[in-house]
Amino acid sequence: MSAAERPLTFAQRHHDRAAERRRDAEWLEAQWHSEHTRVLAVHQGSVEVDDEGSPRWATPKDAPPGDRYLLGIDERGFARYAVDTGHVRQDVRYRGLRELVPFAHADDSDWLCHAVALAQWHSTHTHCPRCGTPTEVAAAGAERLCPADGSAHFPRVDPAVIVLVTDQTDRALLGRQEAWPVGRFSTLAGFVEPGETVEQAVAREVGEESGIRVHEVRMLASQPWPFPSSLMLGAEATVVGSPEPVPDGAELEEVRWFSRDDLRDAVAEGSVMVPGSISISRWLIDRWYGGDLPDDDAGWR
Repeated sequence: MSAAERPLTFAQRHHDRAAERRRDAEWLEAQWHSEHTRVLAVHQGSVEVDDEGSPRWATPKDAPPGDRYLLGIDERGFARYAVDTGHVRQDVRYRGLRELVPFAHADDSDWLCHAVALAQWHSTHTHCPRCGTPTEVAAAGAERLCPADGSAHFPRVDPAVIVLVTDQTDRALLGRQEAWPVGRFSTLAGFVEPGETVEQAVAREVGEESGIRVHEVRMLASQPWPFPSSLMLGAEATVVGSPEPVPDGAELEEVRWFSRDDLRDAVAEGSVMVPGSISISRWLIDRWYGGDLPDDDAGWR
């Protein structure tokens, strides 16, 4: 399978999230005491792993204490939970999600994404935004409730556009931030603002970061990106002619057009680094390139 044909990480499978069971206390308790239930221990962006470095799916009996979040029901009909330990446990191995996912079993990636995204949201939304009262986990981890005013609060997802722009000669527009290592380039991206469509966000972000005015925008795919809470909306766009890009100096330090030959040669000689294969940015680049770039996928993710 070529790189361009690889399915998007975190978007390969649909798992049954069992939303109708989240308030069924009797069912939830029964699942927690079932020998078939499996539990993933997490803390912020890290996951507990076994001696081989793979995600450690424990039984409830062997799971550490912490807040429980129902992830859903697996293909065998058994419940899957995450437990947020609230701290790093001694004598336990952890791996960050970026490090873990490229080497985890494909069937695990969506569960890992769900678990880490929930844990990160809960850790940063501990108080009611209306009155400041500490909130409580509810609906098996799908909500937080304020005991003072009764308001419910739900996991936050931030929509962001990410776009592969091409000119009339089919060159791709890639940019780099000043804070990145020299040679690190990616597709252009930015968050959707209030009152804005996805297409409008693409046009605005490309214009702000490169001075390029896009002509056509077409949505291609989406990817959950729990670093910490984004939903990446992948698109392609074209421009009229081959205008010279001008970096804004704030978001981007450098913006360049790359032909396929330009990018292949630069990656091969090591002067340009492209995103790792878990990102939708790499998927967009590979789709345009039409094959496998000569890197070892050991670069930044």
